[in-house]
Amino acid sequence: MLILDIEASGVNYQKHSIVSIGALTLEDPANRFYAECKIWDGAGIMDGALEVNGFTEEEITDENKMAEEELVRNFMAWSEGIKDRTLAGQNVSFDRDMLKAGCERAGINWNLAYRTIDTHSLCWIHMVHRGQNPPIDKEHHRSALNLDEVLNYCGIPDEPDPHNALTGAMSHAEVISRLLYSKKLLPEFAEFDIPWEQ
Repeated sequence: MLILDIEASGVNYQKHSIVSIGALTLEDPANRFYAECKIWDGAGIMDGALEVNGFTEEEITDENKMAEEELVRNFMAWSEGIKDRTLAGQNVSFDRDMLKAGCERAGINWNLAYRTIDTHSLCWIHMVHRGQNPPIDKEHHRSALNLDEVLNYCGIPDEPDPHNALTGAMSHAEVISRLLYSKKLLPEFAEFDIPWEQ
């Protein structure tokens, strides 16, 4: 399983650019990828996006950084040797679509699957199986299981702000291991106990 997290200049994969990719494999969590890039020429920057990921406009337009095309090429080359390239993460359809758009802009063959594994769904199912009611956002009348809620349910504090693609991927990998196997995965989270195992 390929755990993926992307930080971007916005949420529209046609208008916005990747600014960083973080990833690791569930089977070998020491096999990690992290890199940053400048946005592609003409890419938009959505209000609030940089507040989330902590980059400045100067950093994401820095001519000394690799282009999005190079970042995507490097990532896809890194992923080629992974036995199971099924993408997984929190709201990973966003990351998949952003990466696919980056490949299309770069003229790179997209050979990853459409099917993904989402930590939101895993957590929701886990809660239901334990007889708990998943939280509902009262204002929008929908699931309130964002990444911090999933982390907390698994015994882990909120993701640090600003978000970082590798920290995000590591968080996704840890909760997947806990939700599927009731096992800790990464040394970075070893101090935090699994609540349902106490």
